[in-house]
Amino acid sequence: MSDHDHGSPESHDGESHHRNHDDRTEDHGHGGSHHHHHDVGSLSAAILTVSTSRTLDDDPAGDAIAAAFESADHAVAAREVVADDVDALRSTVDRLTGRDDVDVVVTTGGTGVTPDDVTIEAVSALFDKELPGFGELFRRRSEDEIGTRVVGTRATAGIVGGVPTFCLPGSENAARLGSEELIVPEAPHLRGLATRPKE
Repeated sequence: MSDHDHGSPESHDGESHHRNHDDRTEDHGHGGSHHHHHDVGSLSAAILTVSTSRTLDDDPAGDAIAAAFESADHAVAAREVVADDVDALRSTVDRLTGRDDVDVVVTTGGTGVTPDDVTIEAVSALFDKELPGFGELFRRRSEDEIGTRVVGTRATAGIVGGVPTFCLPGSENAARLGSEELIVPEAPHLRGLATRPKE
């Protein structure tokens, strides 16, 4: 599995819904007391490690993601490992996002550019809405650590059936950065907006 390796000199081989144009405070986060009105207080996350060699007993990236959620008083509803296979990945993410006890899904691994890296192809096909800002911000934050090698990661996110779904690289450092700095802070707001009833 080729991926975003923040801790190694070896490249990346570590393995809104808008209400209307007048309601900018809530949907764009430019201030106002209603910005977090729809936030979910406590999330339940599913973590999916994409690898043919990892197990749940040897999954430092998955451990880092789980720790990020748990340290913020959220729960981990499921942890699984799936091989680098488009059909297996897609069906697993589809199943996890369909669970009543899952509010957010995070995958780790398979976001690089080798032939085995198929996470983005598998998961993005399920997106009802894409969240391009996640990948943009993740790469910007990662540049300080890995420099121009950041162009080799395709981390992305989107909404699948009302469930925010994030695809992170497979290295432990990348998983920690993405989950601690981006996903855990924003997932409650995204989940609340994605499941808000239509008006």
